[in-house]
Parts: sequence; structure tokens; C-alpha cells
Amino acid sequence: MANHNELGKKGEDLAVDFLLKDGYEIIARNYVYQKAEVDIIAQKSNILAVVEVKTRASRGFGNPQDFLKPKQIQRIIKAIDAFVNTNQLDVEVRFDIIAIVLNKKEMSLEHLKNAFYHF
Repeated sequence: MANHNELGKKGEDLAVDFLLKDGYEIIARNYVYQKAEVDIIAQKSNILAVVEVKTRASRGFGNPQDFLKPKQIQRIIKAIDAFVNTNQLDVEVRFDIIAIVLNKKEMSLEHLKNAFYHF
């Protein structure tokens, strides 16, 4: 597995651990719908948190959350719409980003709730 893939997998594992400790139930990981992949779908109370995990080895090129592109957001929204409808869920949907910087000197994790909207 390429180094960036290993870093991304490690970041997703850290994000899942963080969410579990914060009282979320993990509903799905790496949910795929058409061309979209949703990293984590978690639930806490009546909120379905759709979490995109962005992991970088440094902030040299910007913050991890700055690497989510508009087309990717559109695909995630379409995928979650299908997920909610297929599973007939009656929940409030929130789109989050967990931004992680992970290297030998630093490990920071930031949970950005309502990071983007579905309109």
C-alpha cells in the first residue's frame, strides 16, 4: 500500500476512535455510492454525521480540510441522500470534516461540525 494510502487509513482509524469516545455509533465506513465514497457515517441521538476525513503529514500546503473539492462535496451529498432514503432514516443530517495532521512530531485532530451544507 502506498504511503499516502496508509496515512489515510491511519487517519480514518483515529477519526473512528475519536467519534466512538465522543459517544457516536459508527453506522458505516467507506460507504460507496456511484462515484462517491463517504469515509464515515456515524450517529449520535437523532443526528447522522457524515464525516469526511482529511489527513496530511504536514500543513506545508495548507490545512487538511482545505482539500475537499466542490465536486467531491456534491458526490457525498448525493450518496447520503441515497443512503438515508434507502434505509428510510428519519434523522437530521450533518456534514462534518475531521482534519488530521499526523507525522513523527505532531498529531492533531480537529472535528469541524457542519463543515459544509447540502444546498
